[in-house]
Amino acid sequence: MKNVVLLGIMTILWVMPVVSQQAGQQTSGSPQAASDQPDNAALMQKIRDLEDRVISLEGQVRTLKSQPAPPPEPAAAPEAAAPPSAPMTQAAAPAYAETSSQAGVLGGAGGSAAKALNPDISAIGDFISVAGHNPVQPSPSLEMHESEIGVQAIIDPYARGDFFLSFGESGVNVEEGYITLTALPASFVVKVGKMRSAFGRVNTLHNHVLPWVDRPLVTNNLVGGEDGLDDAGVSIQRILPAPKGIFLEATGQLFRGDSGNAQSPLFVSSNKSDVSAVAHLRGYRDLTESTNLDLGLSFARGHNDQGSNFLTRLYGIDATLRWKPLRRSIYHSFIGRGEFIWSQRQQFPVEQRSFGFYTSGDYQLGRRWFVGGRFDRSSRSEFANLTDQGGSAVLTYWPSEFSQVRGQYRFTHYAGNIDTHELLLQLMFSLGAHGAHPF
Repeated sequence: MKNVVLLGIMTILWVMPVVSQQAGQQTSGSPQAASDQPDNAALMQKIRDLEDRVISLEGQVRTLKSQPAPPPEPAAAPEAAAPPSAPMTQAAAPAYAETSSQAGVLGGAGGSAAKALNPDISAIGDFISVAGHNPVQPSPSLEMHESEIGVQAIIDPYARGDFFLSFGESGVNVEEGYITLTALPASFVVKVGKMRSAFGRVNTLHNHVLPWVDRPLVTNNLVGGEDGLDDAGVSIQRILPAPKGIFLEATGQLFRGDSGNAQSPLFVSSNKSDVSAVAHLRGYRDLTESTNLDLGLSFARGHNDQGSNFLTRLYGIDATLRWKPLRRSIYHSFIGRGEFIWSQRQQFPVEQRSFGFYTSGDYQLGRRWFVGGRFDRSSRSEFANLTDQGGSAVLTYWPSEFSQVRGQYRFTHYAGNIDTHELLLQLMFSLGAHGAHPF
């Protein structure tokens, strides 16, 4: 519309001088001037009409300029988008990103629909350096101890999925991979897949969540080492009614019957019927505004490497005391832990009954610094007359919530009068969105 009005104004402005020139020529001193005066008057009237029209058109132009421009009509999308033949320029990239976000296609990065179909993916690195000699449990001087890949997502309104792949120097292992059904009747929660069992406290923790570089002696001697009670099976969990202020949770689990590792097998399934079972009862209570207590009772039963006629039973008690001020000294806290485990292992010629425990304390010095200590003592599952004990001092620094540096001095007195002094240095770092582990 604006272009048409401007074209009309330009045409009138071009015609007006021509008409004025013709009128002047006709009114000059020619003999025919007197007879043409009516024609000249008509021409002058036309000029005045044209001037009025120009003024009217200029007013319309000013009115059009003062009005906001209407939004452009969306262009029709092509039926099939051809791949670009050349890299996208920097000038075109913002326009392409804006178009993709407005269109809401699944391929657009950051779109809500795309996020709904893509799980949270994380990677955690665990690098360990060890100085000192340990002939009983030797460790390399430098080791990328573990690289964990986590894939977690909500599957639908009724379930979620969690996968944790462990990449070590010995190969790749599915540390955990299970589906959790969260919308069952009577408030039951069911997990199906491969998972760490609910026996005790340390057995449920991944390496990067531990407050120490290593695992306690009782874990290595009685609960299958670093792999621990980790097997394929089904877990059923439910919160039980309890007096006011007490959280009570019961867990029952049934596994295939293979747990531990080659160096310290715990349960071994020789037949399909050689399944293992785990039960755990947990109680939690807030003692004060800044202090809480967590207690647990555990039981595990399974067949061992002696055959289907030989069983191993484990009994455990765990306790965790936490202190964290909420109003003052927010960068100071304390966590005390303890776990006591009894083992009954049937083997030839006699049953072995062993006992082990650890106690530890970790205090937060400041915003990024933590100091702690641990005492270990444990018999061995196959030789209950052999007892190992030791202690550790730990110092941890957190540069940020995504990385930590930890140093640990470890002294161990093994059965047979073997003493070891070791210095362990650990660097851990996290990439991506890694979901919080159970409290």
